[in-house]
Amino acid sequence: MDNKVTIFDTTLRDGEQAAGTSLNVQEKLEIAKQLEKLGVDVIEAGFPISSPGNFEAVQLIAKEIQASTICALSHANTEAVDRAWEAIKKAKRPLIHVFLSASDIHLLYQLKKSREEILELSRDMVARAKGHTDAVEFSPMDASRTEPAYLYRVLEAVIEAGATIVNIPDTVGYAIPQEFGDLIEGILNNVPNIDKAVVSVHCHNDLGLAVANSLEAIRRGARQVECTINGIGERAGNASLEEIVMALKTRSDLFGLTTDIDTTQIYKTSRLVSELTGFVVQPNKAIIGANAFRHESGIHQDGVIKEAITYEIMDPKSVGIPASSLVLGKVSGRHAFKERLAELGYVLDEEALNHAFRAFKELADKKREVKDRDIESLVAEELRTSSELYHLDHVEVSCGDHSIPTATVRLIAPDGQAVADAALGTGPVDAVCETINRIVRVPNELTEFTVNSVTEGIDAIGEVLIRIESDGVSYTGRGASTDIIVASAKAYMNALNRLLAARKASKTKE
Repeated sequence: MDNKVTIFDTTLRDGEQAAGTSLNVQEKLEIAKQLEKLGVDVIEAGFPISSPGNFEAVQLIAKEIQASTICALSHANTEAVDRAWEAIKKAKRPLIHVFLSASDIHLLYQLKKSREEILELSRDMVARAKGHTDAVEFSPMDASRTEPAYLYRVLEAVIEAGATIVNIPDTVGYAIPQEFGDLIEGILNNVPNIDKAVVSVHCHNDLGLAVANSLEAIRRGARQVECTINGIGERAGNASLEEIVMALKTRSDLFGLTTDIDTTQIYKTSRLVSELTGFVVQPNKAIIGANAFRHESGIHQDGVIKEAITYEIMDPKSVGIPASSLVLGKVSGRHAFKERLAELGYVLDEEALNHAFRAFKELADKKREVKDRDIESLVAEELRTSSELYHLDHVEVSCGDHSIPTATVRLIAPDGQAVADAALGTGPVDAVCETINRIVRVPNELTEFTVNSVTEGIDAIGEVLIRIESDGVSYTGRGASTDIIVASAKAYMNALNRLLAARKASKTKE
């Protein structure tokens, strides 16, 4: 059996289904390019039949990405299969992924079809996909709650029809590792033509077992695993790519398996996905959480100082987290700043570097010591503002416990003109948002407002996440500053600029 595990990343498809996520076409392409650098074998770029925007994103990714296979998801119907092919036909390595429910629960309550009808439809749609491309994957949805004997029949039929990959989804996160491993082993032993296809798994995290189930499936013989960056996805999320990859690498003594992932790109990829989706990584998240390599206990600190392996089973550098002792402050020069950016995985052009360096100097005047997370926040801020339509130029707020909050805001409009206005609000942030709305005049509703401290201390940068909704679509914005009101204004402008860019793109296509 092959010792390589294929990494199938579905961040751009299943990951984007997470409630509150909204990525535009260019953001999806940016993530896809980083996934390619990470070394994922397959990028499931989206679900082309679901919307024109999804089709456009998949089509663009298929044209741009060279090293990874580009996969499009498809319902088990002719229109969806053909639409999937249209989106990926220019890919260097195209893959159509057809899915159809197989469990009696789904057949009875959702599809209202018999087992024989499902069997025939599965076979027919795989054959249709095979007419477009040699690489076809089939997923019997809710496989972990499907009668094994029937599942074996379905898999045999789709492999006979041309499926090269059969994916076993634990769609609702119901399985326990032992039984999921037994299911995989049963498939390998009872599907007569299973040697003609790769067995894949796709596990959800409803019981917190997605990674455990995936690893057990791999141990029992699965050779492709479907996962997402930071474990994002529907409901409680998917199996986390970084956890699976590092488990296989760290415990190679147990698994004896490899992947083609460049693990030093993990941290950068995680930060990018977090930044663009608006989902903050919890501090205690394995591998890439802020606390993953921090030691508070005196006993632990003593051991790590003497020999890191005492309490660290992985080198932080192996996942792209720099362990340099270089400290930046207000006397640090441009070269030192550029070197630190490189260590953190960022390469900026001269203009972006100059902007980021100026922001760093301004921050260094306010903080004694600038940490890596501060620098990452500055770079993210620079990337956010590089393509904005309206630029936040000035914010001034007056508030107190016996005064009415008032905000004055000046924006630079797309035509380069400065536009200013003022408004009252129930609080300083509300006053700022009301003022911005008076200038931009785009109807929207603020649905989420979250504040996080990037680092410790009273002088820390605050990061604000804002979600707004317009015409039923959610847009995420983030902003960072040592002043929370300014950070809030930046986040609101970031969300509005995304909304405006989406409308501009829609009008252009019309």
